[in-house]
Amino acid sequence: MPGPDIEKIRALEKKMDHLGVLKKDILEKFIKSSGRGGQKVNKSSSAVFLIHLPTQISVKFGKYRSQHLNRFMALRYLVEKIEQQKSGMPDAKGRKLARLKKQKQRRRKKALNKVPDRKPPG
Repeated sequence: MPGPDIEKIRALEKKMDHLGVLKKDILEKFIKSSGRGGQKVNKSSSAVFLIHLPTQISVKFGKYRSQHLNRFMALRYLVEKIEQQKSGMPDAKGRKLARLKKQKQRRRKKALNKVPDRKPPG
């Protein structure tokens, strides 16, 4: 599998400049990947672990066998996480958890209303 296109790399670098993310602020480690891939995955350190030192945001990515592609994808996810933190918008996981919490509250309130001797708190 070839690496990312040069246009995608430039777009990511442009986004990093816009957010003020510097490459020197990112600590990069290459670690052994897990999952499918057999001997190749067990012997080579193709997964990438990145930490943005100023914000302490970390990302681990090892989906592909290619270290180059894993490095690009990890950097992309790291920049997305930094952007979400700076904008104050919750990520997809946070939105999903908030929706589930709201749903559970509604169900609990309904269930408590069905029981005649108990009233919902608050």
